This record gives sequence, structure tokens and C-alpha cells, in this order.
Amino acid sequence: MSLVCGAFPLKLIHIYRCDEVLASPLPYSAFTSSSVLEADFGAGYAKLNRRVGNGGWSPSDSDRYQWLQVDLRARKQITAIATQGRYSSSDWTKHYRLLYSDTGSNWKPYRQDSNIWTFSGNWNSERAVRHELQHPFVARFVRLVPLDWSEEGRIGLRVELYGCAYWADVISFDGQGVISYRFRQKKMKILKDAISLKFKTTKGDGILLHGEGQQGDYITLELQRAKLLLQINLGSNQYGSIQGHTSVSSGSLLDDDHWHSVLIKRYRRSVNVTLDQHTQSFRTNGEFDHLDLDYEITFGGMPVSAKPSSGGRENYIGCMEAIHYNGDNITNLVRRRKVDTSSFHNLTFSCTESRTFPAFFNSTSSLQLLGQTDEDTVSVRLQFRTWNPSGLLFFTPLMPGGVEVSLVEGKVTVHIYVTLGKNTRVDISSGSGLNDGQWHSVHFLALESIAMLTINGDEMSTVRAALPIQIRTGGDYFFGGNCRNHLSPSQRSFQGCMQLIHVDDQLVDLQSVEQGMLGSFENVSLDMCAIIDRCVPNHCEHGGKCFQTGDTFKCACEGTGYSGATCHNSVYEQSCEEYKHLGRSSDTYWIDPDSSGPLEPFRVTCNMMEDKVWTTIVNDLPAQSSVSSGSRPEDKTVLTLNYSMSAEQVTLKTMNLTMKTVNAVTSSADFCEQHVAYMCYKSRLLNSPDGSPSTWWVGRGNEKHFYWGGSGPGVQKCACGIERNCTDPRYYCNCDADLRQWKEDAGMLMYKDHLPVSQVVVGDVHRSGSETRLTVGPLRCQGNRHFWNAASFNTPASYLHFPTFQAETSADVSFYFKTSASHGVFLENLGNPDYIRLELKSATVVSFSFDVGNGPVELTVRASAPLNDDQWHRVEAERNIKEAVLRLDKVHREARSAPPQGHTRLQLFSQMFVGASGGQRGFLGCIRSLKVSGVTLDLEGRAKVTPGVKPGCSGHCSSYGMHCQNGGKCIEKYNGYSCDCSLTAFDGPFCNDDVGGYFESGTLVRYDLMSESSSSPAVKEGSSGVLSAVDNLTREELSFSFSTSHTPAVLIYISSKTPDYLAMVLRHNGTLQIRYNLGGLREPFTISLNHRNMANGQPHNINITRQDRLIQLQVDHYPTVSYTLPEASDIEFNLVKTIFLGKVFETGQIDPVLIERYNTPGFVGCLSRVQFNRIAPLKAALRTGMPSTASIQGVLVESNCGASPLTVPPMSAVFDPWHPDPGNQMMIKNFLWCIIAVVIFSILCTLVFLVRHMFHHKGSYHTNEAKGAESADCADAAIIVNDPAFTETIDESKKEWFI
Repeated sequence: MSLVCGAFPLKLIHIYRCDEVLASPLPYSAFTSSSVLEADFGAGYAKLNRRVGNGGWSPSDSDRYQWLQVDLRARKQITAIATQGRYSSSDWTKHYRLLYSDTGSNWKPYRQDSNIWTFSGNWNSERAVRHELQHPFVARFVRLVPLDWSEEGRIGLRVELYGCAYWADVISFDGQGVISYRFRQKKMKILKDAISLKFKTTKGDGILLHGEGQQGDYITLELQRAKLLLQINLGSNQYGSIQGHTSVSSGSLLDDDHWHSVLIKRYRRSVNVTLDQHTQSFRTNGEFDHLDLDYEITFGGMPVSAKPSSGGRENYIGCMEAIHYNGDNITNLVRRRKVDTSSFHNLTFSCTESRTFPAFFNSTSSLQLLGQTDEDTVSVRLQFRTWNPSGLLFFTPLMPGGVEVSLVEGKVTVHIYVTLGKNTRVDISSGSGLNDGQWHSVHFLALESIAMLTINGDEMSTVRAALPIQIRTGGDYFFGGNCRNHLSPSQRSFQGCMQLIHVDDQLVDLQSVEQGMLGSFENVSLDMCAIIDRCVPNHCEHGGKCFQTGDTFKCACEGTGYSGATCHNSVYEQSCEEYKHLGRSSDTYWIDPDSSGPLEPFRVTCNMMEDKVWTTIVNDLPAQSSVSSGSRPEDKTVLTLNYSMSAEQVTLKTMNLTMKTVNAVTSSADFCEQHVAYMCYKSRLLNSPDGSPSTWWVGRGNEKHFYWGGSGPGVQKCACGIERNCTDPRYYCNCDADLRQWKEDAGMLMYKDHLPVSQVVVGDVHRSGSETRLTVGPLRCQGNRHFWNAASFNTPASYLHFPTFQAETSADVSFYFKTSASHGVFLENLGNPDYIRLELKSATVVSFSFDVGNGPVELTVRASAPLNDDQWHRVEAERNIKEAVLRLDKVHREARSAPPQGHTRLQLFSQMFVGASGGQRGFLGCIRSLKVSGVTLDLEGRAKVTPGVKPGCSGHCSSYGMHCQNGGKCIEKYNGYSCDCSLTAFDGPFCNDDVGGYFESGTLVRYDLMSESSSSPAVKEGSSGVLSAVDNLTREELSFSFSTSHTPAVLIYISSKTPDYLAMVLRHNGTLQIRYNLGGLREPFTISLNHRNMANGQPHNINITRQDRLIQLQVDHYPTVSYTLPEASDIEFNLVKTIFLGKVFETGQIDPVLIERYNTPGFVGCLSRVQFNRIAPLKAALRTGMPSTASIQGVLVESNCGASPLTVPPMSAVFDPWHPDPGNQMMIKNFLWCIIAVVIFSILCTLVFLVRHMFHHKGSYHTNEAKGAESADCADAAIIVNDPAFTETIDESKKEWFI
């Protein structure tokens, strides 16, 4: 059956199977063609599966100027097309284009994916190839243009069209008549609208529909500069603070004299506008939901009763059909005379055929026309439209010389040059921005000795120039390019459309040109304008500016915060957490919470702490803001907070952030808090737990909350009410006591799902004497759950599934992975034939493959090191209509441009699988922070209900890395973590086990950093897990622990290729001495700790650090003491060669003092934790499994003798027993002098009594010595060993040391 589908939406068409055979039932005469090879190859034989005649159509010549046309006898809805080659032949068509028209002229090419579509045809003569049209169209005439054909034969074609009948009332508008549809009621309060119509016009401006109300509401749909503009206002309040006006633009080049369909659907403030299958969704401004219209709505122009402010706009000139308004068929009502059409002078229900005959030029096109020869006048007029800033409009040779009229950077420029005698040139130009896609007219006239240029018919702006001689025409005119033998100065070809070309004031009959009766042309498409606006819809995202030419478009992303071919990728990280893991320190940073999503980036303060990262967003409410009362006692004061960066930080975006943007931060955070404070003077806050609160605050989701800082949800209290320490125990807030004195209720709001505070509504400020000051602090959030959202895939068959990947024209995928496997599928989503896949192809190769219908495309990046190293690696993949990009670890990148023609929409139907799918090799390892177009997929949540996949990824070093002590490096594992202790002097699972050894007499450990024969390092980085950093050092750090009872001894000696050395020795009395010889001094610089015997059998810890001249020494628990090398000393430790432990056995220059006094018999005792910079020589000697340059002479037994250092509390340097304070000594001396003075005063007694008194006083100090001092090696050892209250004893015993 036939279906009249003009009055039905497109969805109903598909339901009723609009799939009838349309071409085969037609008579022979309905088929025409550009030419035929012979009579029995005629166009009428080109019916699918027919064998009559010679089995199909073939033209006389096989070139791109041939076409086959079908007249369907009436307008039809076309939904599909099928083709065959000529029956039983070698003739077929491989590729073709499809044109359609209502009138048999002004053809429109079928477009798909923003391009003039090329259909794939046949590769043999019998098999039919059918294409379902992505965008069905309505037309009476259909034309096929072959582009490619059989190499063995020629063009051969049979065709079938599929669709159904179409009918709709058409109304012609002449710019005077307006359809007035009167409402059944005088005033209409409309909650939802459904408006649809189709239009076609050659005018770029005109009102399609308009309605308005006395309260200021209105709706207007109009054309402005060939774009569709919808303006709607649901109402503004009387103060003007709520502006309801909303304006949305759609489409472009709508004055092309082809049908365009419009559908407007509104429900409350939500509006969808669909223009030719492209839908825009938006919400109207303001806070009102109803559209209040009075009396009528008009189509085709403004009503006579329109407000003066609405006037000044042109009525519509063109045709409309299928006008529907909220269920009423307006065109049908017009035909039945049910609506007011009195303003029409002549109402017609047909559409006048256009008289224009456009020509479409590409970069290789040219059109040659003939004019008058040997005349003194050049007169050319034409209209053009283009996107290219430059191109040749026309060129005509003179006798001698020539005239070139070109578009140069959007201006029309004329070059007139004469080559007779000396070269003469005249240049004139006019206009600007003429490459805007609009129709513009050009009139050039050179008459006798004057040249004139007029743009867009504006005679007032005509540019004139005098010519030095009288010109003579050559007779040929070249339009668009290819001047053949007449080379113009400019070889830029014109890309765009021309029409109404006049030469010598005569309109050129381009139809005769097409038929070969006039002039000649090459690669010009006549009777059509196929210019495409590639910037509508705008594929440049995030505010990127679109620029285009006839072939392509590009996006300018400067100042947007995004990058890439379509401004899709954010140049900022998503959170402070990510900046921390890039090694950044505390500062202000731009963040983009949803990455490539719609939210704009903004600036925050990031505070990087050891265990946490805080994100701070400030608001615009000053601290202790005074709250004023409303105009009426019952009014409450509303304070609205805007969250922003500070004014001096604004460089890219506006200051205020939307609450949706701030909510993105709180949603991903682990914890958020916000400080609030309410200072009051006779102003109540929450009133009482049971009554209505005087003040409340509004948080996320516009929800009201009746608790205050320090309290929690569901509890109408302040902090003092929770802690039960309010000023008045009858109330739960200090301010609710209503006292005539300043009080405050303050505290932290910490329920994350309620934050941030967007409004505070203060009620009790209208009473006489009431005062309130409000503070709302910045929002502070910690953590980023999205960044660590992970899943562990434990078997190759494990996978997670998510909804279908929505990525028709632009999308991206990013994630982190770590694995020990060499291959596996990260992600896959299938369609037919479309698909997308991200895969680890090998241990060093990551692959991104997809198919959008043009055939498979694969991008690969190769890493310089294996990726299956159990370390995190980042993958980023993006595909848009311009290009596809794959990035690995922000270092490796591969990009592939999209083909200029072909499919651009990725259409998938299956679920998206993460980990494995479809028999592919599954992924084994961890995937973290998986984002699709800025949206983080909840891997952990899905893994909790999926067998074979575990939520999280065990061993995150960000959580457990602090357990790796003493400089140990945390290494990620799937089921935990490990600590790499190779660069430390410790061992064990957490790098906290001592590595030590017991040295017998004569034992030594030697560690070579530099070979004996050269200045090259003996070992290189990585050979033993440590860094043998040998060079001229200006900084070194040496730390170790030892215990011994034998002296003298060399603990550590570090030699060099020069006389430079560093030595740590125990002298005969057990005191420690550090000897530095860096050159420049006659004797080594020494640091002697003369006041402490360290050969007492107890473990001691030594740490010495030098930076240039500054030396810092710490012994055991005592504070660090600083020393400075003399100015004469060098500061470079040159060519460090060998480390000796326990004894020196060295050739070459060596300090004789060391050998003679301390090197014999050698160190006897325990050494442990020995580390010089990043070298652990003792550990290297004891760990025989690690290759190193360490060697042992004598007997060395591994021991934990230094495992438990003394745990004595730190002492102040004032009471340091081995560095007496001169101030204390002076104070004691003054005290003794006082005693002596008293004794002298008593000399009148007896001299014997005085002497005995002095000896007795000194002996009293000996009696105060700690117990066990006689047997101990030193005083403090006796204290520690024998006196539990050692701290007090040390303080008391200092007096003896100081004496």
C-alpha cells in the first residue's frame, strides 16, 4: 500500500515500512541521461534486475560528466537505493554520487557525516548493492553521477529506488501575507509545545513564526543571515533581576532554495530544536515554566498588533509546508479557510521555481565564457559564496595585459595591468569578510579610462580608479581558475558557488553551457551549489573557534584550556591528587574535574602534605560579613555564595564557578569540610531543636539544612549543643540564648554530600538592636576516589561490562594499567561493522584499533622499555572526525588523520567489555582510573559483583609506601607491595633490619668506587642495585653504627686518586675524631669529640653531612652540631676511589698519622648501617648474591650487634656533656670565686680550717658521682648502665665534668 507520510513524524514512517519499489514501475520516458552509447543502451533500460535492451544504461563516454536521472512523477520519500552493473557485461559503476531535486533543476547532493556522500557501487555486473539512507529525503527527481567504473569495460548501471508516497500542503509566502492562527482563548498559558514545519527560500532573512503576550513572553523563529534563530522568553520579573530571554542559533546556508525541516519541542524550560536531523537541547533562562501568549501566533511574519519593539524585521519570502502547532495542522486549516489569511494578496498552494542556475567550483574547476572582442568596455557581474579567504573570481586578457578580479583575504581585489611599452598596473579593492558563506555580488566595470568596483550593490561605496590608457578587450573570460595560456598573476583557484553571471551586461545561460552549446567548463558542477558549512554543527569543543575552507575546517583552541584537533583534550589534570603524583609541590593549579567533559577548568589551591592532598576553593563572601535586614520584618536575608578563584588568578575563564563544577570536586573527594561562623548580638541562630529555625543554609542539590558547624545532619544543633557547653544550657546554640552581648557559634561542616554551602538564609536580623556577622570559609576537600578506582583481573577470562560506548563523532578513553603479562585486551566494544579496541599487543606495544565503516584503522605506540614491569603506565586514546590519537605515558604518541570522505560516526550496539571479550586474549593485571569522555567508570563497584575480578588493586604505594623505611623504595604488587632496599644500608621486608658484621683483629672491608688504572667508575649504576656515584663531590653524607671496647682503630676511611680523604677514627682514649683532607690546608681539618669515651662497648650512631664548607655532625641522640671548613680549604672531594672499613690497606699517598697511630692492630667490634651517599659497602660485602666491587680480608661474621640503639631522650645543647657550654663554665667559676671570697673573709679563724674546708668541698663533688663510675668507661656510661633515673643523674653529674 502507499503511505502518505508528509503529516507524520519520521519515526512513524519507519514503523510503516516506507520501502516500496519506486523506479521499476515507471515508464521508459521517466528515465533520462546525459548521453547513451546506442539506442538499446538507453536510460529507460536501467531498471534493477531487468534484461531488456542491452541490459542497462551506458553513456557514450565514460567520464565524470555523465548522469542517469529518474523522474518519479511526484514527490516521494526516498529511503534506500540499489544498483547493478549492465547485465552480462563488463560494465558497472564502482562509486557514484546521488543528487535530488523537486523541479529537475537546482540539484542538491546527498550528504552524510558532513560530506557530499560517495556511495560504493558494484564490482561485477549481477550482484545488486543496496544502501539504506541514513537521512531519507523527499524529491521528485533523482540523479546518479558515476565517479568510478570498471577497468575492463565502461560505465554500466541499473538502479532501483525505495520509499513511499509523500504529500503535504505547500503555501507560498510573498513577504506580505501572514498566517494568523487565533487561539480558542484570549490568553494561553502553555506548559509544553510541539511545533514543526518545513521551509525553502532564497532569502537569508525572514520571520517564520512569532507569538507574544502582554506580560513580556514571546517566541520567535526566524532566519538571520541564512541561519535559523529561535528566541524565547518565558518571562522576566518586574525588577529585571531574572532575565528570561534565551536565543539559540542553528544551521547555516539555509537560503539554498532546498527544503529544511524544523521541529521544536518544549516542556517547561527544557527545549529541543531539531533542524535537518541535528538536535540542540537547552534550558531557557529565568525561573518560569509557562509560555504566556495572547490571542494568536503568526506564521510568515509579524502580526499587525505586534509590539513596536518587535518590529523592524522582514517577513518571510519562500515556501512552507507541513506546518503543525501543538497538534493542529496549520497548512490544512489554511487550505480549508479556517484561519485568517486576509493579508495575502494572492494565496497560492504551490512553490515558484527558482530562476537561478548556480555553478559549484572546486579547487580544479574552471569555466570559460566568450565576450566581445576589441571593445573598450569590460563589464562583469556575478554573485558568489565561499569559505575560502582567497581565490580567483575571473580573469580576462586585454590587448595587451589583463584584468584579474580575485578574493584576497576576504576582500575583492582588482589587478589591471598593461604590458604595452612599460608595464603599468592599477590595483583597487573593496569589501571585507566576504568569505563568510553568504551570497555577495560583485560588479566590475572598466569603461574607457575609468575602472569601478561595486560590492553587494552598494553604489555609495563604489571604488573608482583612473586607467593610464584606454583598454581593449580580448574576448575570453575565465572564471574560477585555469586560465590556460593566459597566466594571471594569481593562480589561486576559487572554491565555492557562483550564480547570475553577467558578461558584457548579458546574463550567461549556464544551462546552454551544460549542454555544450556555449563556452566550456572543467570539473564544474552546474545547476547546483554544493558548498558545505563544516562549522555547523560546530565540532570544535569547549569554546574552540571554528575556521573553514572549501575542503576542511580547523579549530583554534587558544585560551580555552583544551588542545587537540577539536579542542577535546584538557591541558590540565583532573585534581590536586594527580598533580602530586606528577611530583608537583603545593601551589595554585588549574584543574579540570571531568577532563574532556563539559565542565570548564578552574583554579584551586593544592596543599601537598605527606599523607594527604587538600584542594581549596574560595568563595566571595568576606569574613564576618554584616547581615542587613529585609524591608519587612517577615523577610529573611539571603546570602548567595559564588565560588571562584581570586581575581588576580583569572586568566582564561570567568571568575564564578557553577555549582555543578564545584560538585564535581566534592563528588570525587574522600572527605570535605567547610568552616562556618555565626557571630550574634541579640540574634538567634537555630532557635530550638523542635521549633522552626531562624537561619538555615542551602547545600548541594539546593537542599535546606538545619544544623550548624560542629554538628551533623538530622541534629538541629550547634557545636556547643553537641559538646554540652552552650552559654545557656536550655539551648543548643550560643546565639539562641538571645543575649545583648557578642556570642559566636562556629565549627566545621563535614558531611560531604551536603557541601558546598551555596546560600545562607538569615532570619533574626529585623529586631531592633539585632546584629549578625557571618563567615563561610573556603571549601576544603581531600583525596580523589576516581584517581584510585581500580580493579584486578586475576585470570585471562576475567572481564567487566559497562553500557555501550557512546562516541559517534568524538570521544576519548584514558586509564592506567600495570601487568606482568605481555599481551591482553584492555577494552573492546563491538558494532556492525564498527568496533573499538584497546590492547596490549606485546610487552612494548599498545594498540588502538577501530572501524567507523571505512575499514579497520590501527594505531600503535612502542615503548622504549617493557610495559609488563608491574609499574603503572598511562594510556590515552581519542577519536574525532578530524583524527585519531594514541598516547602512552605522555611520551609516546601516534596520530592518524581521518579520511576526507567517508563515515565519521562510530555506531556500536554491544556492551563495552573491560578486560576480555569475544575470544580475545584477556588482560591479566590491574586497570585504574578508567575514564570515557571524562566520566570515570566505577571499576570497583562493578568488580564487587563480578566473579574473577577483584575491586581495587592491592599494593598501592600511595597508601602503604610509608612502611618502607630508611629510604627504601615502595614497589607495587598485585596482592601487596614490596620495599626495594637496594639503595639503603638496611635489609628486611620494610628496610629496617640492620646489616652489620663483627670485625676481628686485622679484618677489613674494601669497596672500590673507581678502578686503579683509570678515572672511570669501577661499577655503574644498576650493577649492584646501588648508585656508585663517583665524581668530585661537594656534598656527601656518611652514616654508620659501631660498638667496640678496643682502641685505637680506624672505623672508616674513604680515599681518592688525590691526597683527599675522609676518616673516622677512635683515638687511644676512646674519643672520636673526624679527619677531613680536601686540599688547601697544611694539616687535615679535624673534629675531635674530646669529652666522651665511645669505646665503651655500647652501640653508637654517627651521621655526618657536608655541603660545601658546612659540616653537620650528629652522635647518637644528641642534637646536630655544625662546623665550618676554613676559607683556605678546598670544598671538592676529588676522584673518590675506595671505602675501607676496619682498617686501611692502601697504596699511594696516605696520612702517616692514620697509619702510625690508629691503623694497628685494626678495628675489633661491630660495624653496621654503613652508608656513604647511596652506597652501602658493608651490605655489598655481606650479600654475596649481589655483584659488587666489595672484598673482605680477614674474618667478618654477619651480626646484628648494632640492631638496638640507645633510646635516650634528646638533650638540649645547653647540657651537652661532650660540648660544654662556656656560659655555664663562667657561671660556675663566678660561684667558686664567691666561695673563695667568703673563705678569705674567714681567715681570722685558722688557715688550717680554710684548707680543710676547700678539700672537703671538692670531695663532696666526688661523692656525688654516679654509682659504678669506677668500673665504667666514662661517666655517662655509668649513668646509663646503673641508674634507671639516668636523666636526672646526667644533669647532676655535669658539674664534675665541667670542673
